[in-house]
Amino acid sequence: MGISGGARLSVRITAADVGKRVSVRTLTGPGDHGARFTDTIGVLTSWTGGVVSVTRRDGRVVRLAESSLVAGKVVPATPARPRGMPAAGVAELTAVAARAWAAPESERIGDWLARAGGGWTRRANAAVPLGEGPPDLDRVTAWYRERGLPAGLQLTTGAEMLAAGLDRLGWAASGHAVVLVAPLAPLADRMPDQRVSVGRALTPEWLGGWPRAAESPEVARRILTAGPSVWFATATGPDGRTAAVGRCVVDGRWAGYAAIRVAPDHRRTGLATAVMAELARAALADGASAAHLQVEADNPPARALYTRLGFATHHHYHYRFAPLPGDHGRVTQ
Repeated sequence: MGISGGARLSVRITAADVGKRVSVRTLTGPGDHGARFTDTIGVLTSWTGGVVSVTRRDGRVVRLAESSLVAGKVVPATPARPRGMPAAGVAELTAVAARAWAAPESERIGDWLARAGGGWTRRANAAVPLGEGPPDLDRVTAWYRERGLPAGLQLTTGAEMLAAGLDRLGWAASGHAVVLVAPLAPLADRMPDQRVSVGRALTPEWLGGWPRAAESPEVARRILTAGPSVWFATATGPDGRTAAVGRCVVDGRWAGYAAIRVAPDHRRTGLATAVMAELARAALADGASAAHLQVEADNPPARALYTRLGFATHHHYHYRFAPLPGDHGRVTQ
């Protein structure tokens, strides 16, 4: 949703609109011939000192010179849900996703669940919101410091004011991702693929198809096997070696996909689709009816695949990490 080029341009927002979702147009560039229009949509998070800050759904903060504004208006806070997509709130999916990637260690701190997994994956080493209260930064920071890790928070669409505040405090943004949802049954509506086997066990063959687990084998095994109802899919190539893997966690009506990977020499052979279809069959039999997954925002091939399979954007999230003194502690992708 932008500002129509044919409409009369006017700035209809002020500093009093901080906290609202807005669409603004700026004119930048040297002189009349080099200037260009740029549209920015997000939450107006500050307007001070001649600088207007707009925080996008993905948590990125855009700072604009007030003098460059040529149009601006308040827009609806929530985009319309695509027809046929599962209905769910951000809080519900955040909680479901956290259970599907359960950290070995966790503790509730106010309305946030602090999670730690030795620094292996951001998802297992950042606090997630369980309610609407703001995080207690002092307590969260102390909790992670005791474990030799930087304090981390997972911020979803709707937390733009918090994201902007942490940005001002120097908490670094990373791991920008998109949460996608889809009805589950269409994913399974394909002929069975004999190359793919699905089961409950985390096998050596599966682990061999997902090299990330080798970064921290013990923690990876604990996280991968945790969850309400976990399924693993393994595809075998003509040479008998693992060609693709995938993981799915059934939690009530939701089937959460993760760790979908096809070996480089087996890509473009339909294996990713086959793995997801076989997992969908298992999840449907396990009582699920809707699917969700998380994909990095800067991974166009994966996003294109999921779009072809019927997934649509539900919301965005990203992480904010506070550096430890001396820059100790590392959190992997």
